[in-house]
Amino acid sequence: MLERSCGKQHTEVTFVIPADQPDGQVSVVGDFNDWQPGTHTFAARKDGTRAVAVTLPGEQQYEFRYLAAGDYWFDEDQADGHDGRNGILRT
Repeated sequence: MLERSCGKQHTEVTFVIPADQPDGQVSVVGDFNDWQPGTHTFAARKDGTRAVAVTLPGEQQYEFRYLAAGDYWFDEDQADGHDGRNGILRT
């Protein structure tokens, strides 16, 4: 799930996944962080989910995916679109 908070020049996007699926460490990776695992790692929230927030310049498009332990890549079903390989995020 994606949560957004829009400002004048930036959008804070919070990426949210279930607490236990998949197990282990998960990162959101994309062209906004040069596809570097570990840069934006999910942390547990009190509501039973895990989340990570990223502040991005507004009015742009980004590609992203999730990467879990064991080189397990997966997608965000609620992304703004998919290009056949990556999720699309528009701010």
